[in-house]
Amino acid sequence: MDQQISILIVDDVGTVRSFLHQTLMHLGIDHVREASTATQCITACEEQHFDIVFLDIELPDGDGKELIAEINKINENINVVMVSAHSTVDNVKDAIERGAKGFVVKPFSPKKIAAMLKKFYPELELY
Repeated sequence: MDQQISILIVDDVGTVRSFLHQTLMHLGIDHVREASTATQCITACEEQHFDIVFLDIELPDGDGKELIAEINKINENINVVMVSAHSTVDNVKDAIERGAKGFVVKPFSPKKIAAMLKKFYPELELY
């Protein structure tokens, strides 16, 4: 069954992107696109509609937290989920205050990603 939810993964580390991409594919999500920089992220969001953006906080050309507002300006219905190894309370609070809808700590498990998808789309049938 093809579930029409599209996801953008933004992380400058290729292994993180591919792990998350693989995880989403295993869960049955087919529409996944990747970006490795803030610039690519904004371009992708302008080119197509995404339901969820998994966004790394540290990007080579920008601060992920500052991108949240830009992404929400392009499409206010996007669920931005911050991904970071630095899960300090301040970091999480700051991201949420800026408009992020969720926070995932690296290293993350497939179970964690599935739970995040369920949070936004309870009707999703994940594998």
